[in-house]
Amino acid sequence: MITEVQEQGRRAADLPGSALVTGASRGLGAAIARRLAADGRPVAVNYLPDPDGADRVVAEIRAAGGTAAAFRADATDETQINTMIAAVRSELGPVGVLVPNATGPQPVRQALDLSWQDHLDQLLFFVKSPTLLMQAVVPDMRGLGGGRIIHIGSDLPERSAPGMSAYSAAKAAQLSLTRTWARELGPLGITVNLVAPGWIPVERHAGTDPAAVEAYRRDVPLSRMGTPPEVADVVAFLASPQSSFITGERIAVNGGHVLA
Repeated sequence: MITEVQEQGRRAADLPGSALVTGASRGLGAAIARRLAADGRPVAVNYLPDPDGADRVVAEIRAAGGTAAAFRADATDETQINTMIAAVRSELGPVGVLVPNATGPQPVRQALDLSWQDHLDQLLFFVKSPTLLMQAVVPDMRGLGGGRIIHIGSDLPERSAPGMSAYSAAKAAQLSLTRTWARELGPLGITVNLVAPGWIPVERHAGTDPAAVEAYRRDVPLSRMGTPPEVADVVAFLASPQSSFITGERIAVNGGHVLA
């Protein structure tokens, strides 16, 4: 016999709606967009500086039988975000899955050289942008009866890498957002989780010294580097019916790199 609570869980697991992935013209965002589309969700591919990349991702999704469209917007600008959400709603339907993935430059700054602006530059992408996006899509998720917010974090706060304190602090703040929002939005049927990749080489790492990659790899218990599809698979799980009773969690995708 199915109880009322179980029935509510089943309905939450089967939520309709499109998926919005910010910064999805390349790298992890592109892999996540392709994976969510493969699961049957219409996917909004957000981009800012790379229209060709966004068009390429959309074309790949459509060629594979999926549904997608590209939407240009600065994911840190409130007006542009609201305009984009309205356009996504019109073309692909209300947003049921949000993946705040967009990022900016991540310069190395030693502690004695760090400025407040360095902190603000990182908080812009990992606190302001997710907040504005969340506020813009919650009305859609309310209308759908629930939704999924899946942050893309990092394992750097645990690694304490020298020169990355501004980035690490902002990523740690993003985890705090995840846990608090999970409590606040849970009654609306909205789950909030965070996927924390380790160093996953993507296009922007093309010029990295191979010796640095090898040094990192040697510290990974699985003895290899991760791939963007492996991160995308975890995001897809958190967007799927199988994760309907998981919220406020951080899942590391790093081959065990930060095991004590």
